[in-house]
Amino acid sequence: MSFLVEPGFLTCLEFTQMHKWRHGRRWWMQFMPKGASYSVSCGTLAAHHIKMVPMAYTPHLEPLKTSEILEVVEHYRQASLNAIRAGFDGVEIHGAHGYLIDQFLKNGINDRVDEYGGSIENRCRFMMQVIQAVVSAVGADRVAFRMSPAIDHLDATDSDPLNLGLSVIERINKLQLQVGSNLTYLHVTQPRYTASGAKQSHAELASKKKRSQMMRTWRRAYQGTFMCSGGFTRELGIQAVTEGDADLVAYGRHFISNPDLVLRLKLNAPLNKYIRKTFYTQDPVVGYIDYPVLSKADGGQAPLSRL
Repeated sequence: MSFLVEPGFLTCLEFTQMHKWRHGRRWWMQFMPKGASYSVSCGTLAAHHIKMVPMAYTPHLEPLKTSEILEVVEHYRQASLNAIRAGFDGVEIHGAHGYLIDQFLKNGINDRVDEYGGSIENRCRFMMQVIQAVVSAVGADRVAFRMSPAIDHLDATDSDPLNLGLSVIERINKLQLQVGSNLTYLHVTQPRYTASGAKQSHAELASKKKRSQMMRTWRRAYQGTFMCSGGFTRELGIQAVTEGDADLVAYGRHFISNPDLVLRLKLNAPLNKYIRKTFYTQDPVVGYIDYPVLSKADGGQAPLSRL
């Protein structure tokens, strides 16, 4: 997110957006600010003292001083304005997966002793300041929020994920009533085992059922459009929408290996298998734009142009 605070980057974004519009696409900017597993050049701020896990790229994180937090909130606000100016349709605030906002939310990782730590109200404070700032800048209908209360990625754990999720939703519902407009969607990531193809133990199956019940509880509590993600296949996505567990389903890894994923899902065509080891390479081509599209014989369209 930090680069979006600098207006000098907007020319590149505006060019990219014109290319997207030419193909009739909508595009949302996802805000993942300084913190968690980022390179040193991207910043080393965190909610608390933390020792990075082996997969991370930042050797040491400095906890935000209380006096610095409102400056970070302002970065979110300015970044959202710049994203809309550059032509994005909206912004998704990333409050999940162990990144900065998630570090504030989870009591297993937030060890602060100021007004941003301790009680669940304090732990939600930074999140709400960010959402309120971004909503006031670009409007609720251009803002989405992503959370993952039940996921322990990057060691971000909580002792009561169900209640944490409900507390977040309660505050977002209240904000929506105050501003007279809903967020575009609430995006909740759920962990899955079924998509991996691994065999499940009875304990894992019971845990899966508990997580499904948790997601349904959040779905019923949120007063707005509910998006879910996390290992969904085509069949699981259709099932989630059909059974009312979600309004929208997000796909991530499959989009990397299938540039025409929407068409493939529509046609029920086979998907390219993704190669995980190429997800975060420095190569501008390998793992990013070298996966094939469907041939015309298989129902494909003209090849997608590349930037």
